[in-house]
Amino acid sequence: MPRVIWKGSISFGLVTIPVHLFSAVSRKSVRFNQLDAETGARVRHKRVSSADGSELPPERIVKGYELPSGDYVTVTDRELEDLAPVAARTIDIDVFVDLADIDPVFYDSAYHLVPDEAAAKPYKLLAEAMDEAGKVAVCHFVMRSKQYLAAVRPVDGRLMLSTMVYADELVAPGDISGLAGLDEIDVDERETAMARQLIAALEAGFEPDRYTDSYREAVLELIERKASGDSTATVAPAAPTSDTVVDLMAALEASVAAAKEARKRHPAGAMANTEGVDAAPESGAGQEEPAARIRKSA
Repeated sequence: MPRVIWKGSISFGLVTIPVHLFSAVSRKSVRFNQLDAETGARVRHKRVSSADGSELPPERIVKGYELPSGDYVTVTDRELEDLAPVAARTIDIDVFVDLADIDPVFYDSAYHLVPDEAAAKPYKLLAEAMDEAGKVAVCHFVMRSKQYLAAVRPVDGRLMLSTMVYADELVAPGDISGLAGLDEIDVDERETAMARQLIAALEAGFEPDRYTDSYREAVLELIERKASGDSTATVAPAAPTSDTVVDLMAALEASVAAAKEARKRHPAGAMANTEGVDAAPESGAGQEEPAARIRKSA
């Protein structure tokens, strides 16, 4: 059952709407413990001094920031607390912008904003007004002593909040050598036209349920088999080679032809766009989900 991770209010102008924050994402991963291969015992980690290898008690450990010289500046918890932003328990809306104005690279984690029972009407009013205006609220708030930049957007009559990274946290494309010189590359118009055809042939609506973490599924299936006593080794598929020189135009033409042929084989999934094509169904569709028992605890 989802739990409240933050309580506060949305504030814009003189209007205040009490809300609760719930995480909108439950990340799934396969976690392993480190074990002694001979005894099967858990491996424990100790905090030791690099000077003499002695184990340190918690009161001996302080925070240190490494300088370019290799020296450290130590900072106490009290000093950090004095600098922490005031937890005002409000999501302060700064401006309303168009959703298209925010590059997706800024988005970080997503949350559901749920109103208090007494605040349901102003909450609904704000969601509907933002939806009709096509606007997203850029705001800031404090959670767990950290100040966040965030965007609040309307979704089907409710509000969702996405934390955002700050502009100075983005990696500038100009700092990546592989992106330099792209403006100097000439692309043939015939190649561009063929690329547009391929895009049109693969056009479809986004169906998030069609995509799964195939690696995690394979790991869970491996664990399920080993837990039941099957120690058969898994044969990994050969990695595709990328050292073949490809004729770009020929590859585009072949890709368009293959996409159209795939559409003919799967007419039931056809889109209204006659040039569109559905992606191939996930492998194992309709079969029993592997590692179902272990999945529940993963």
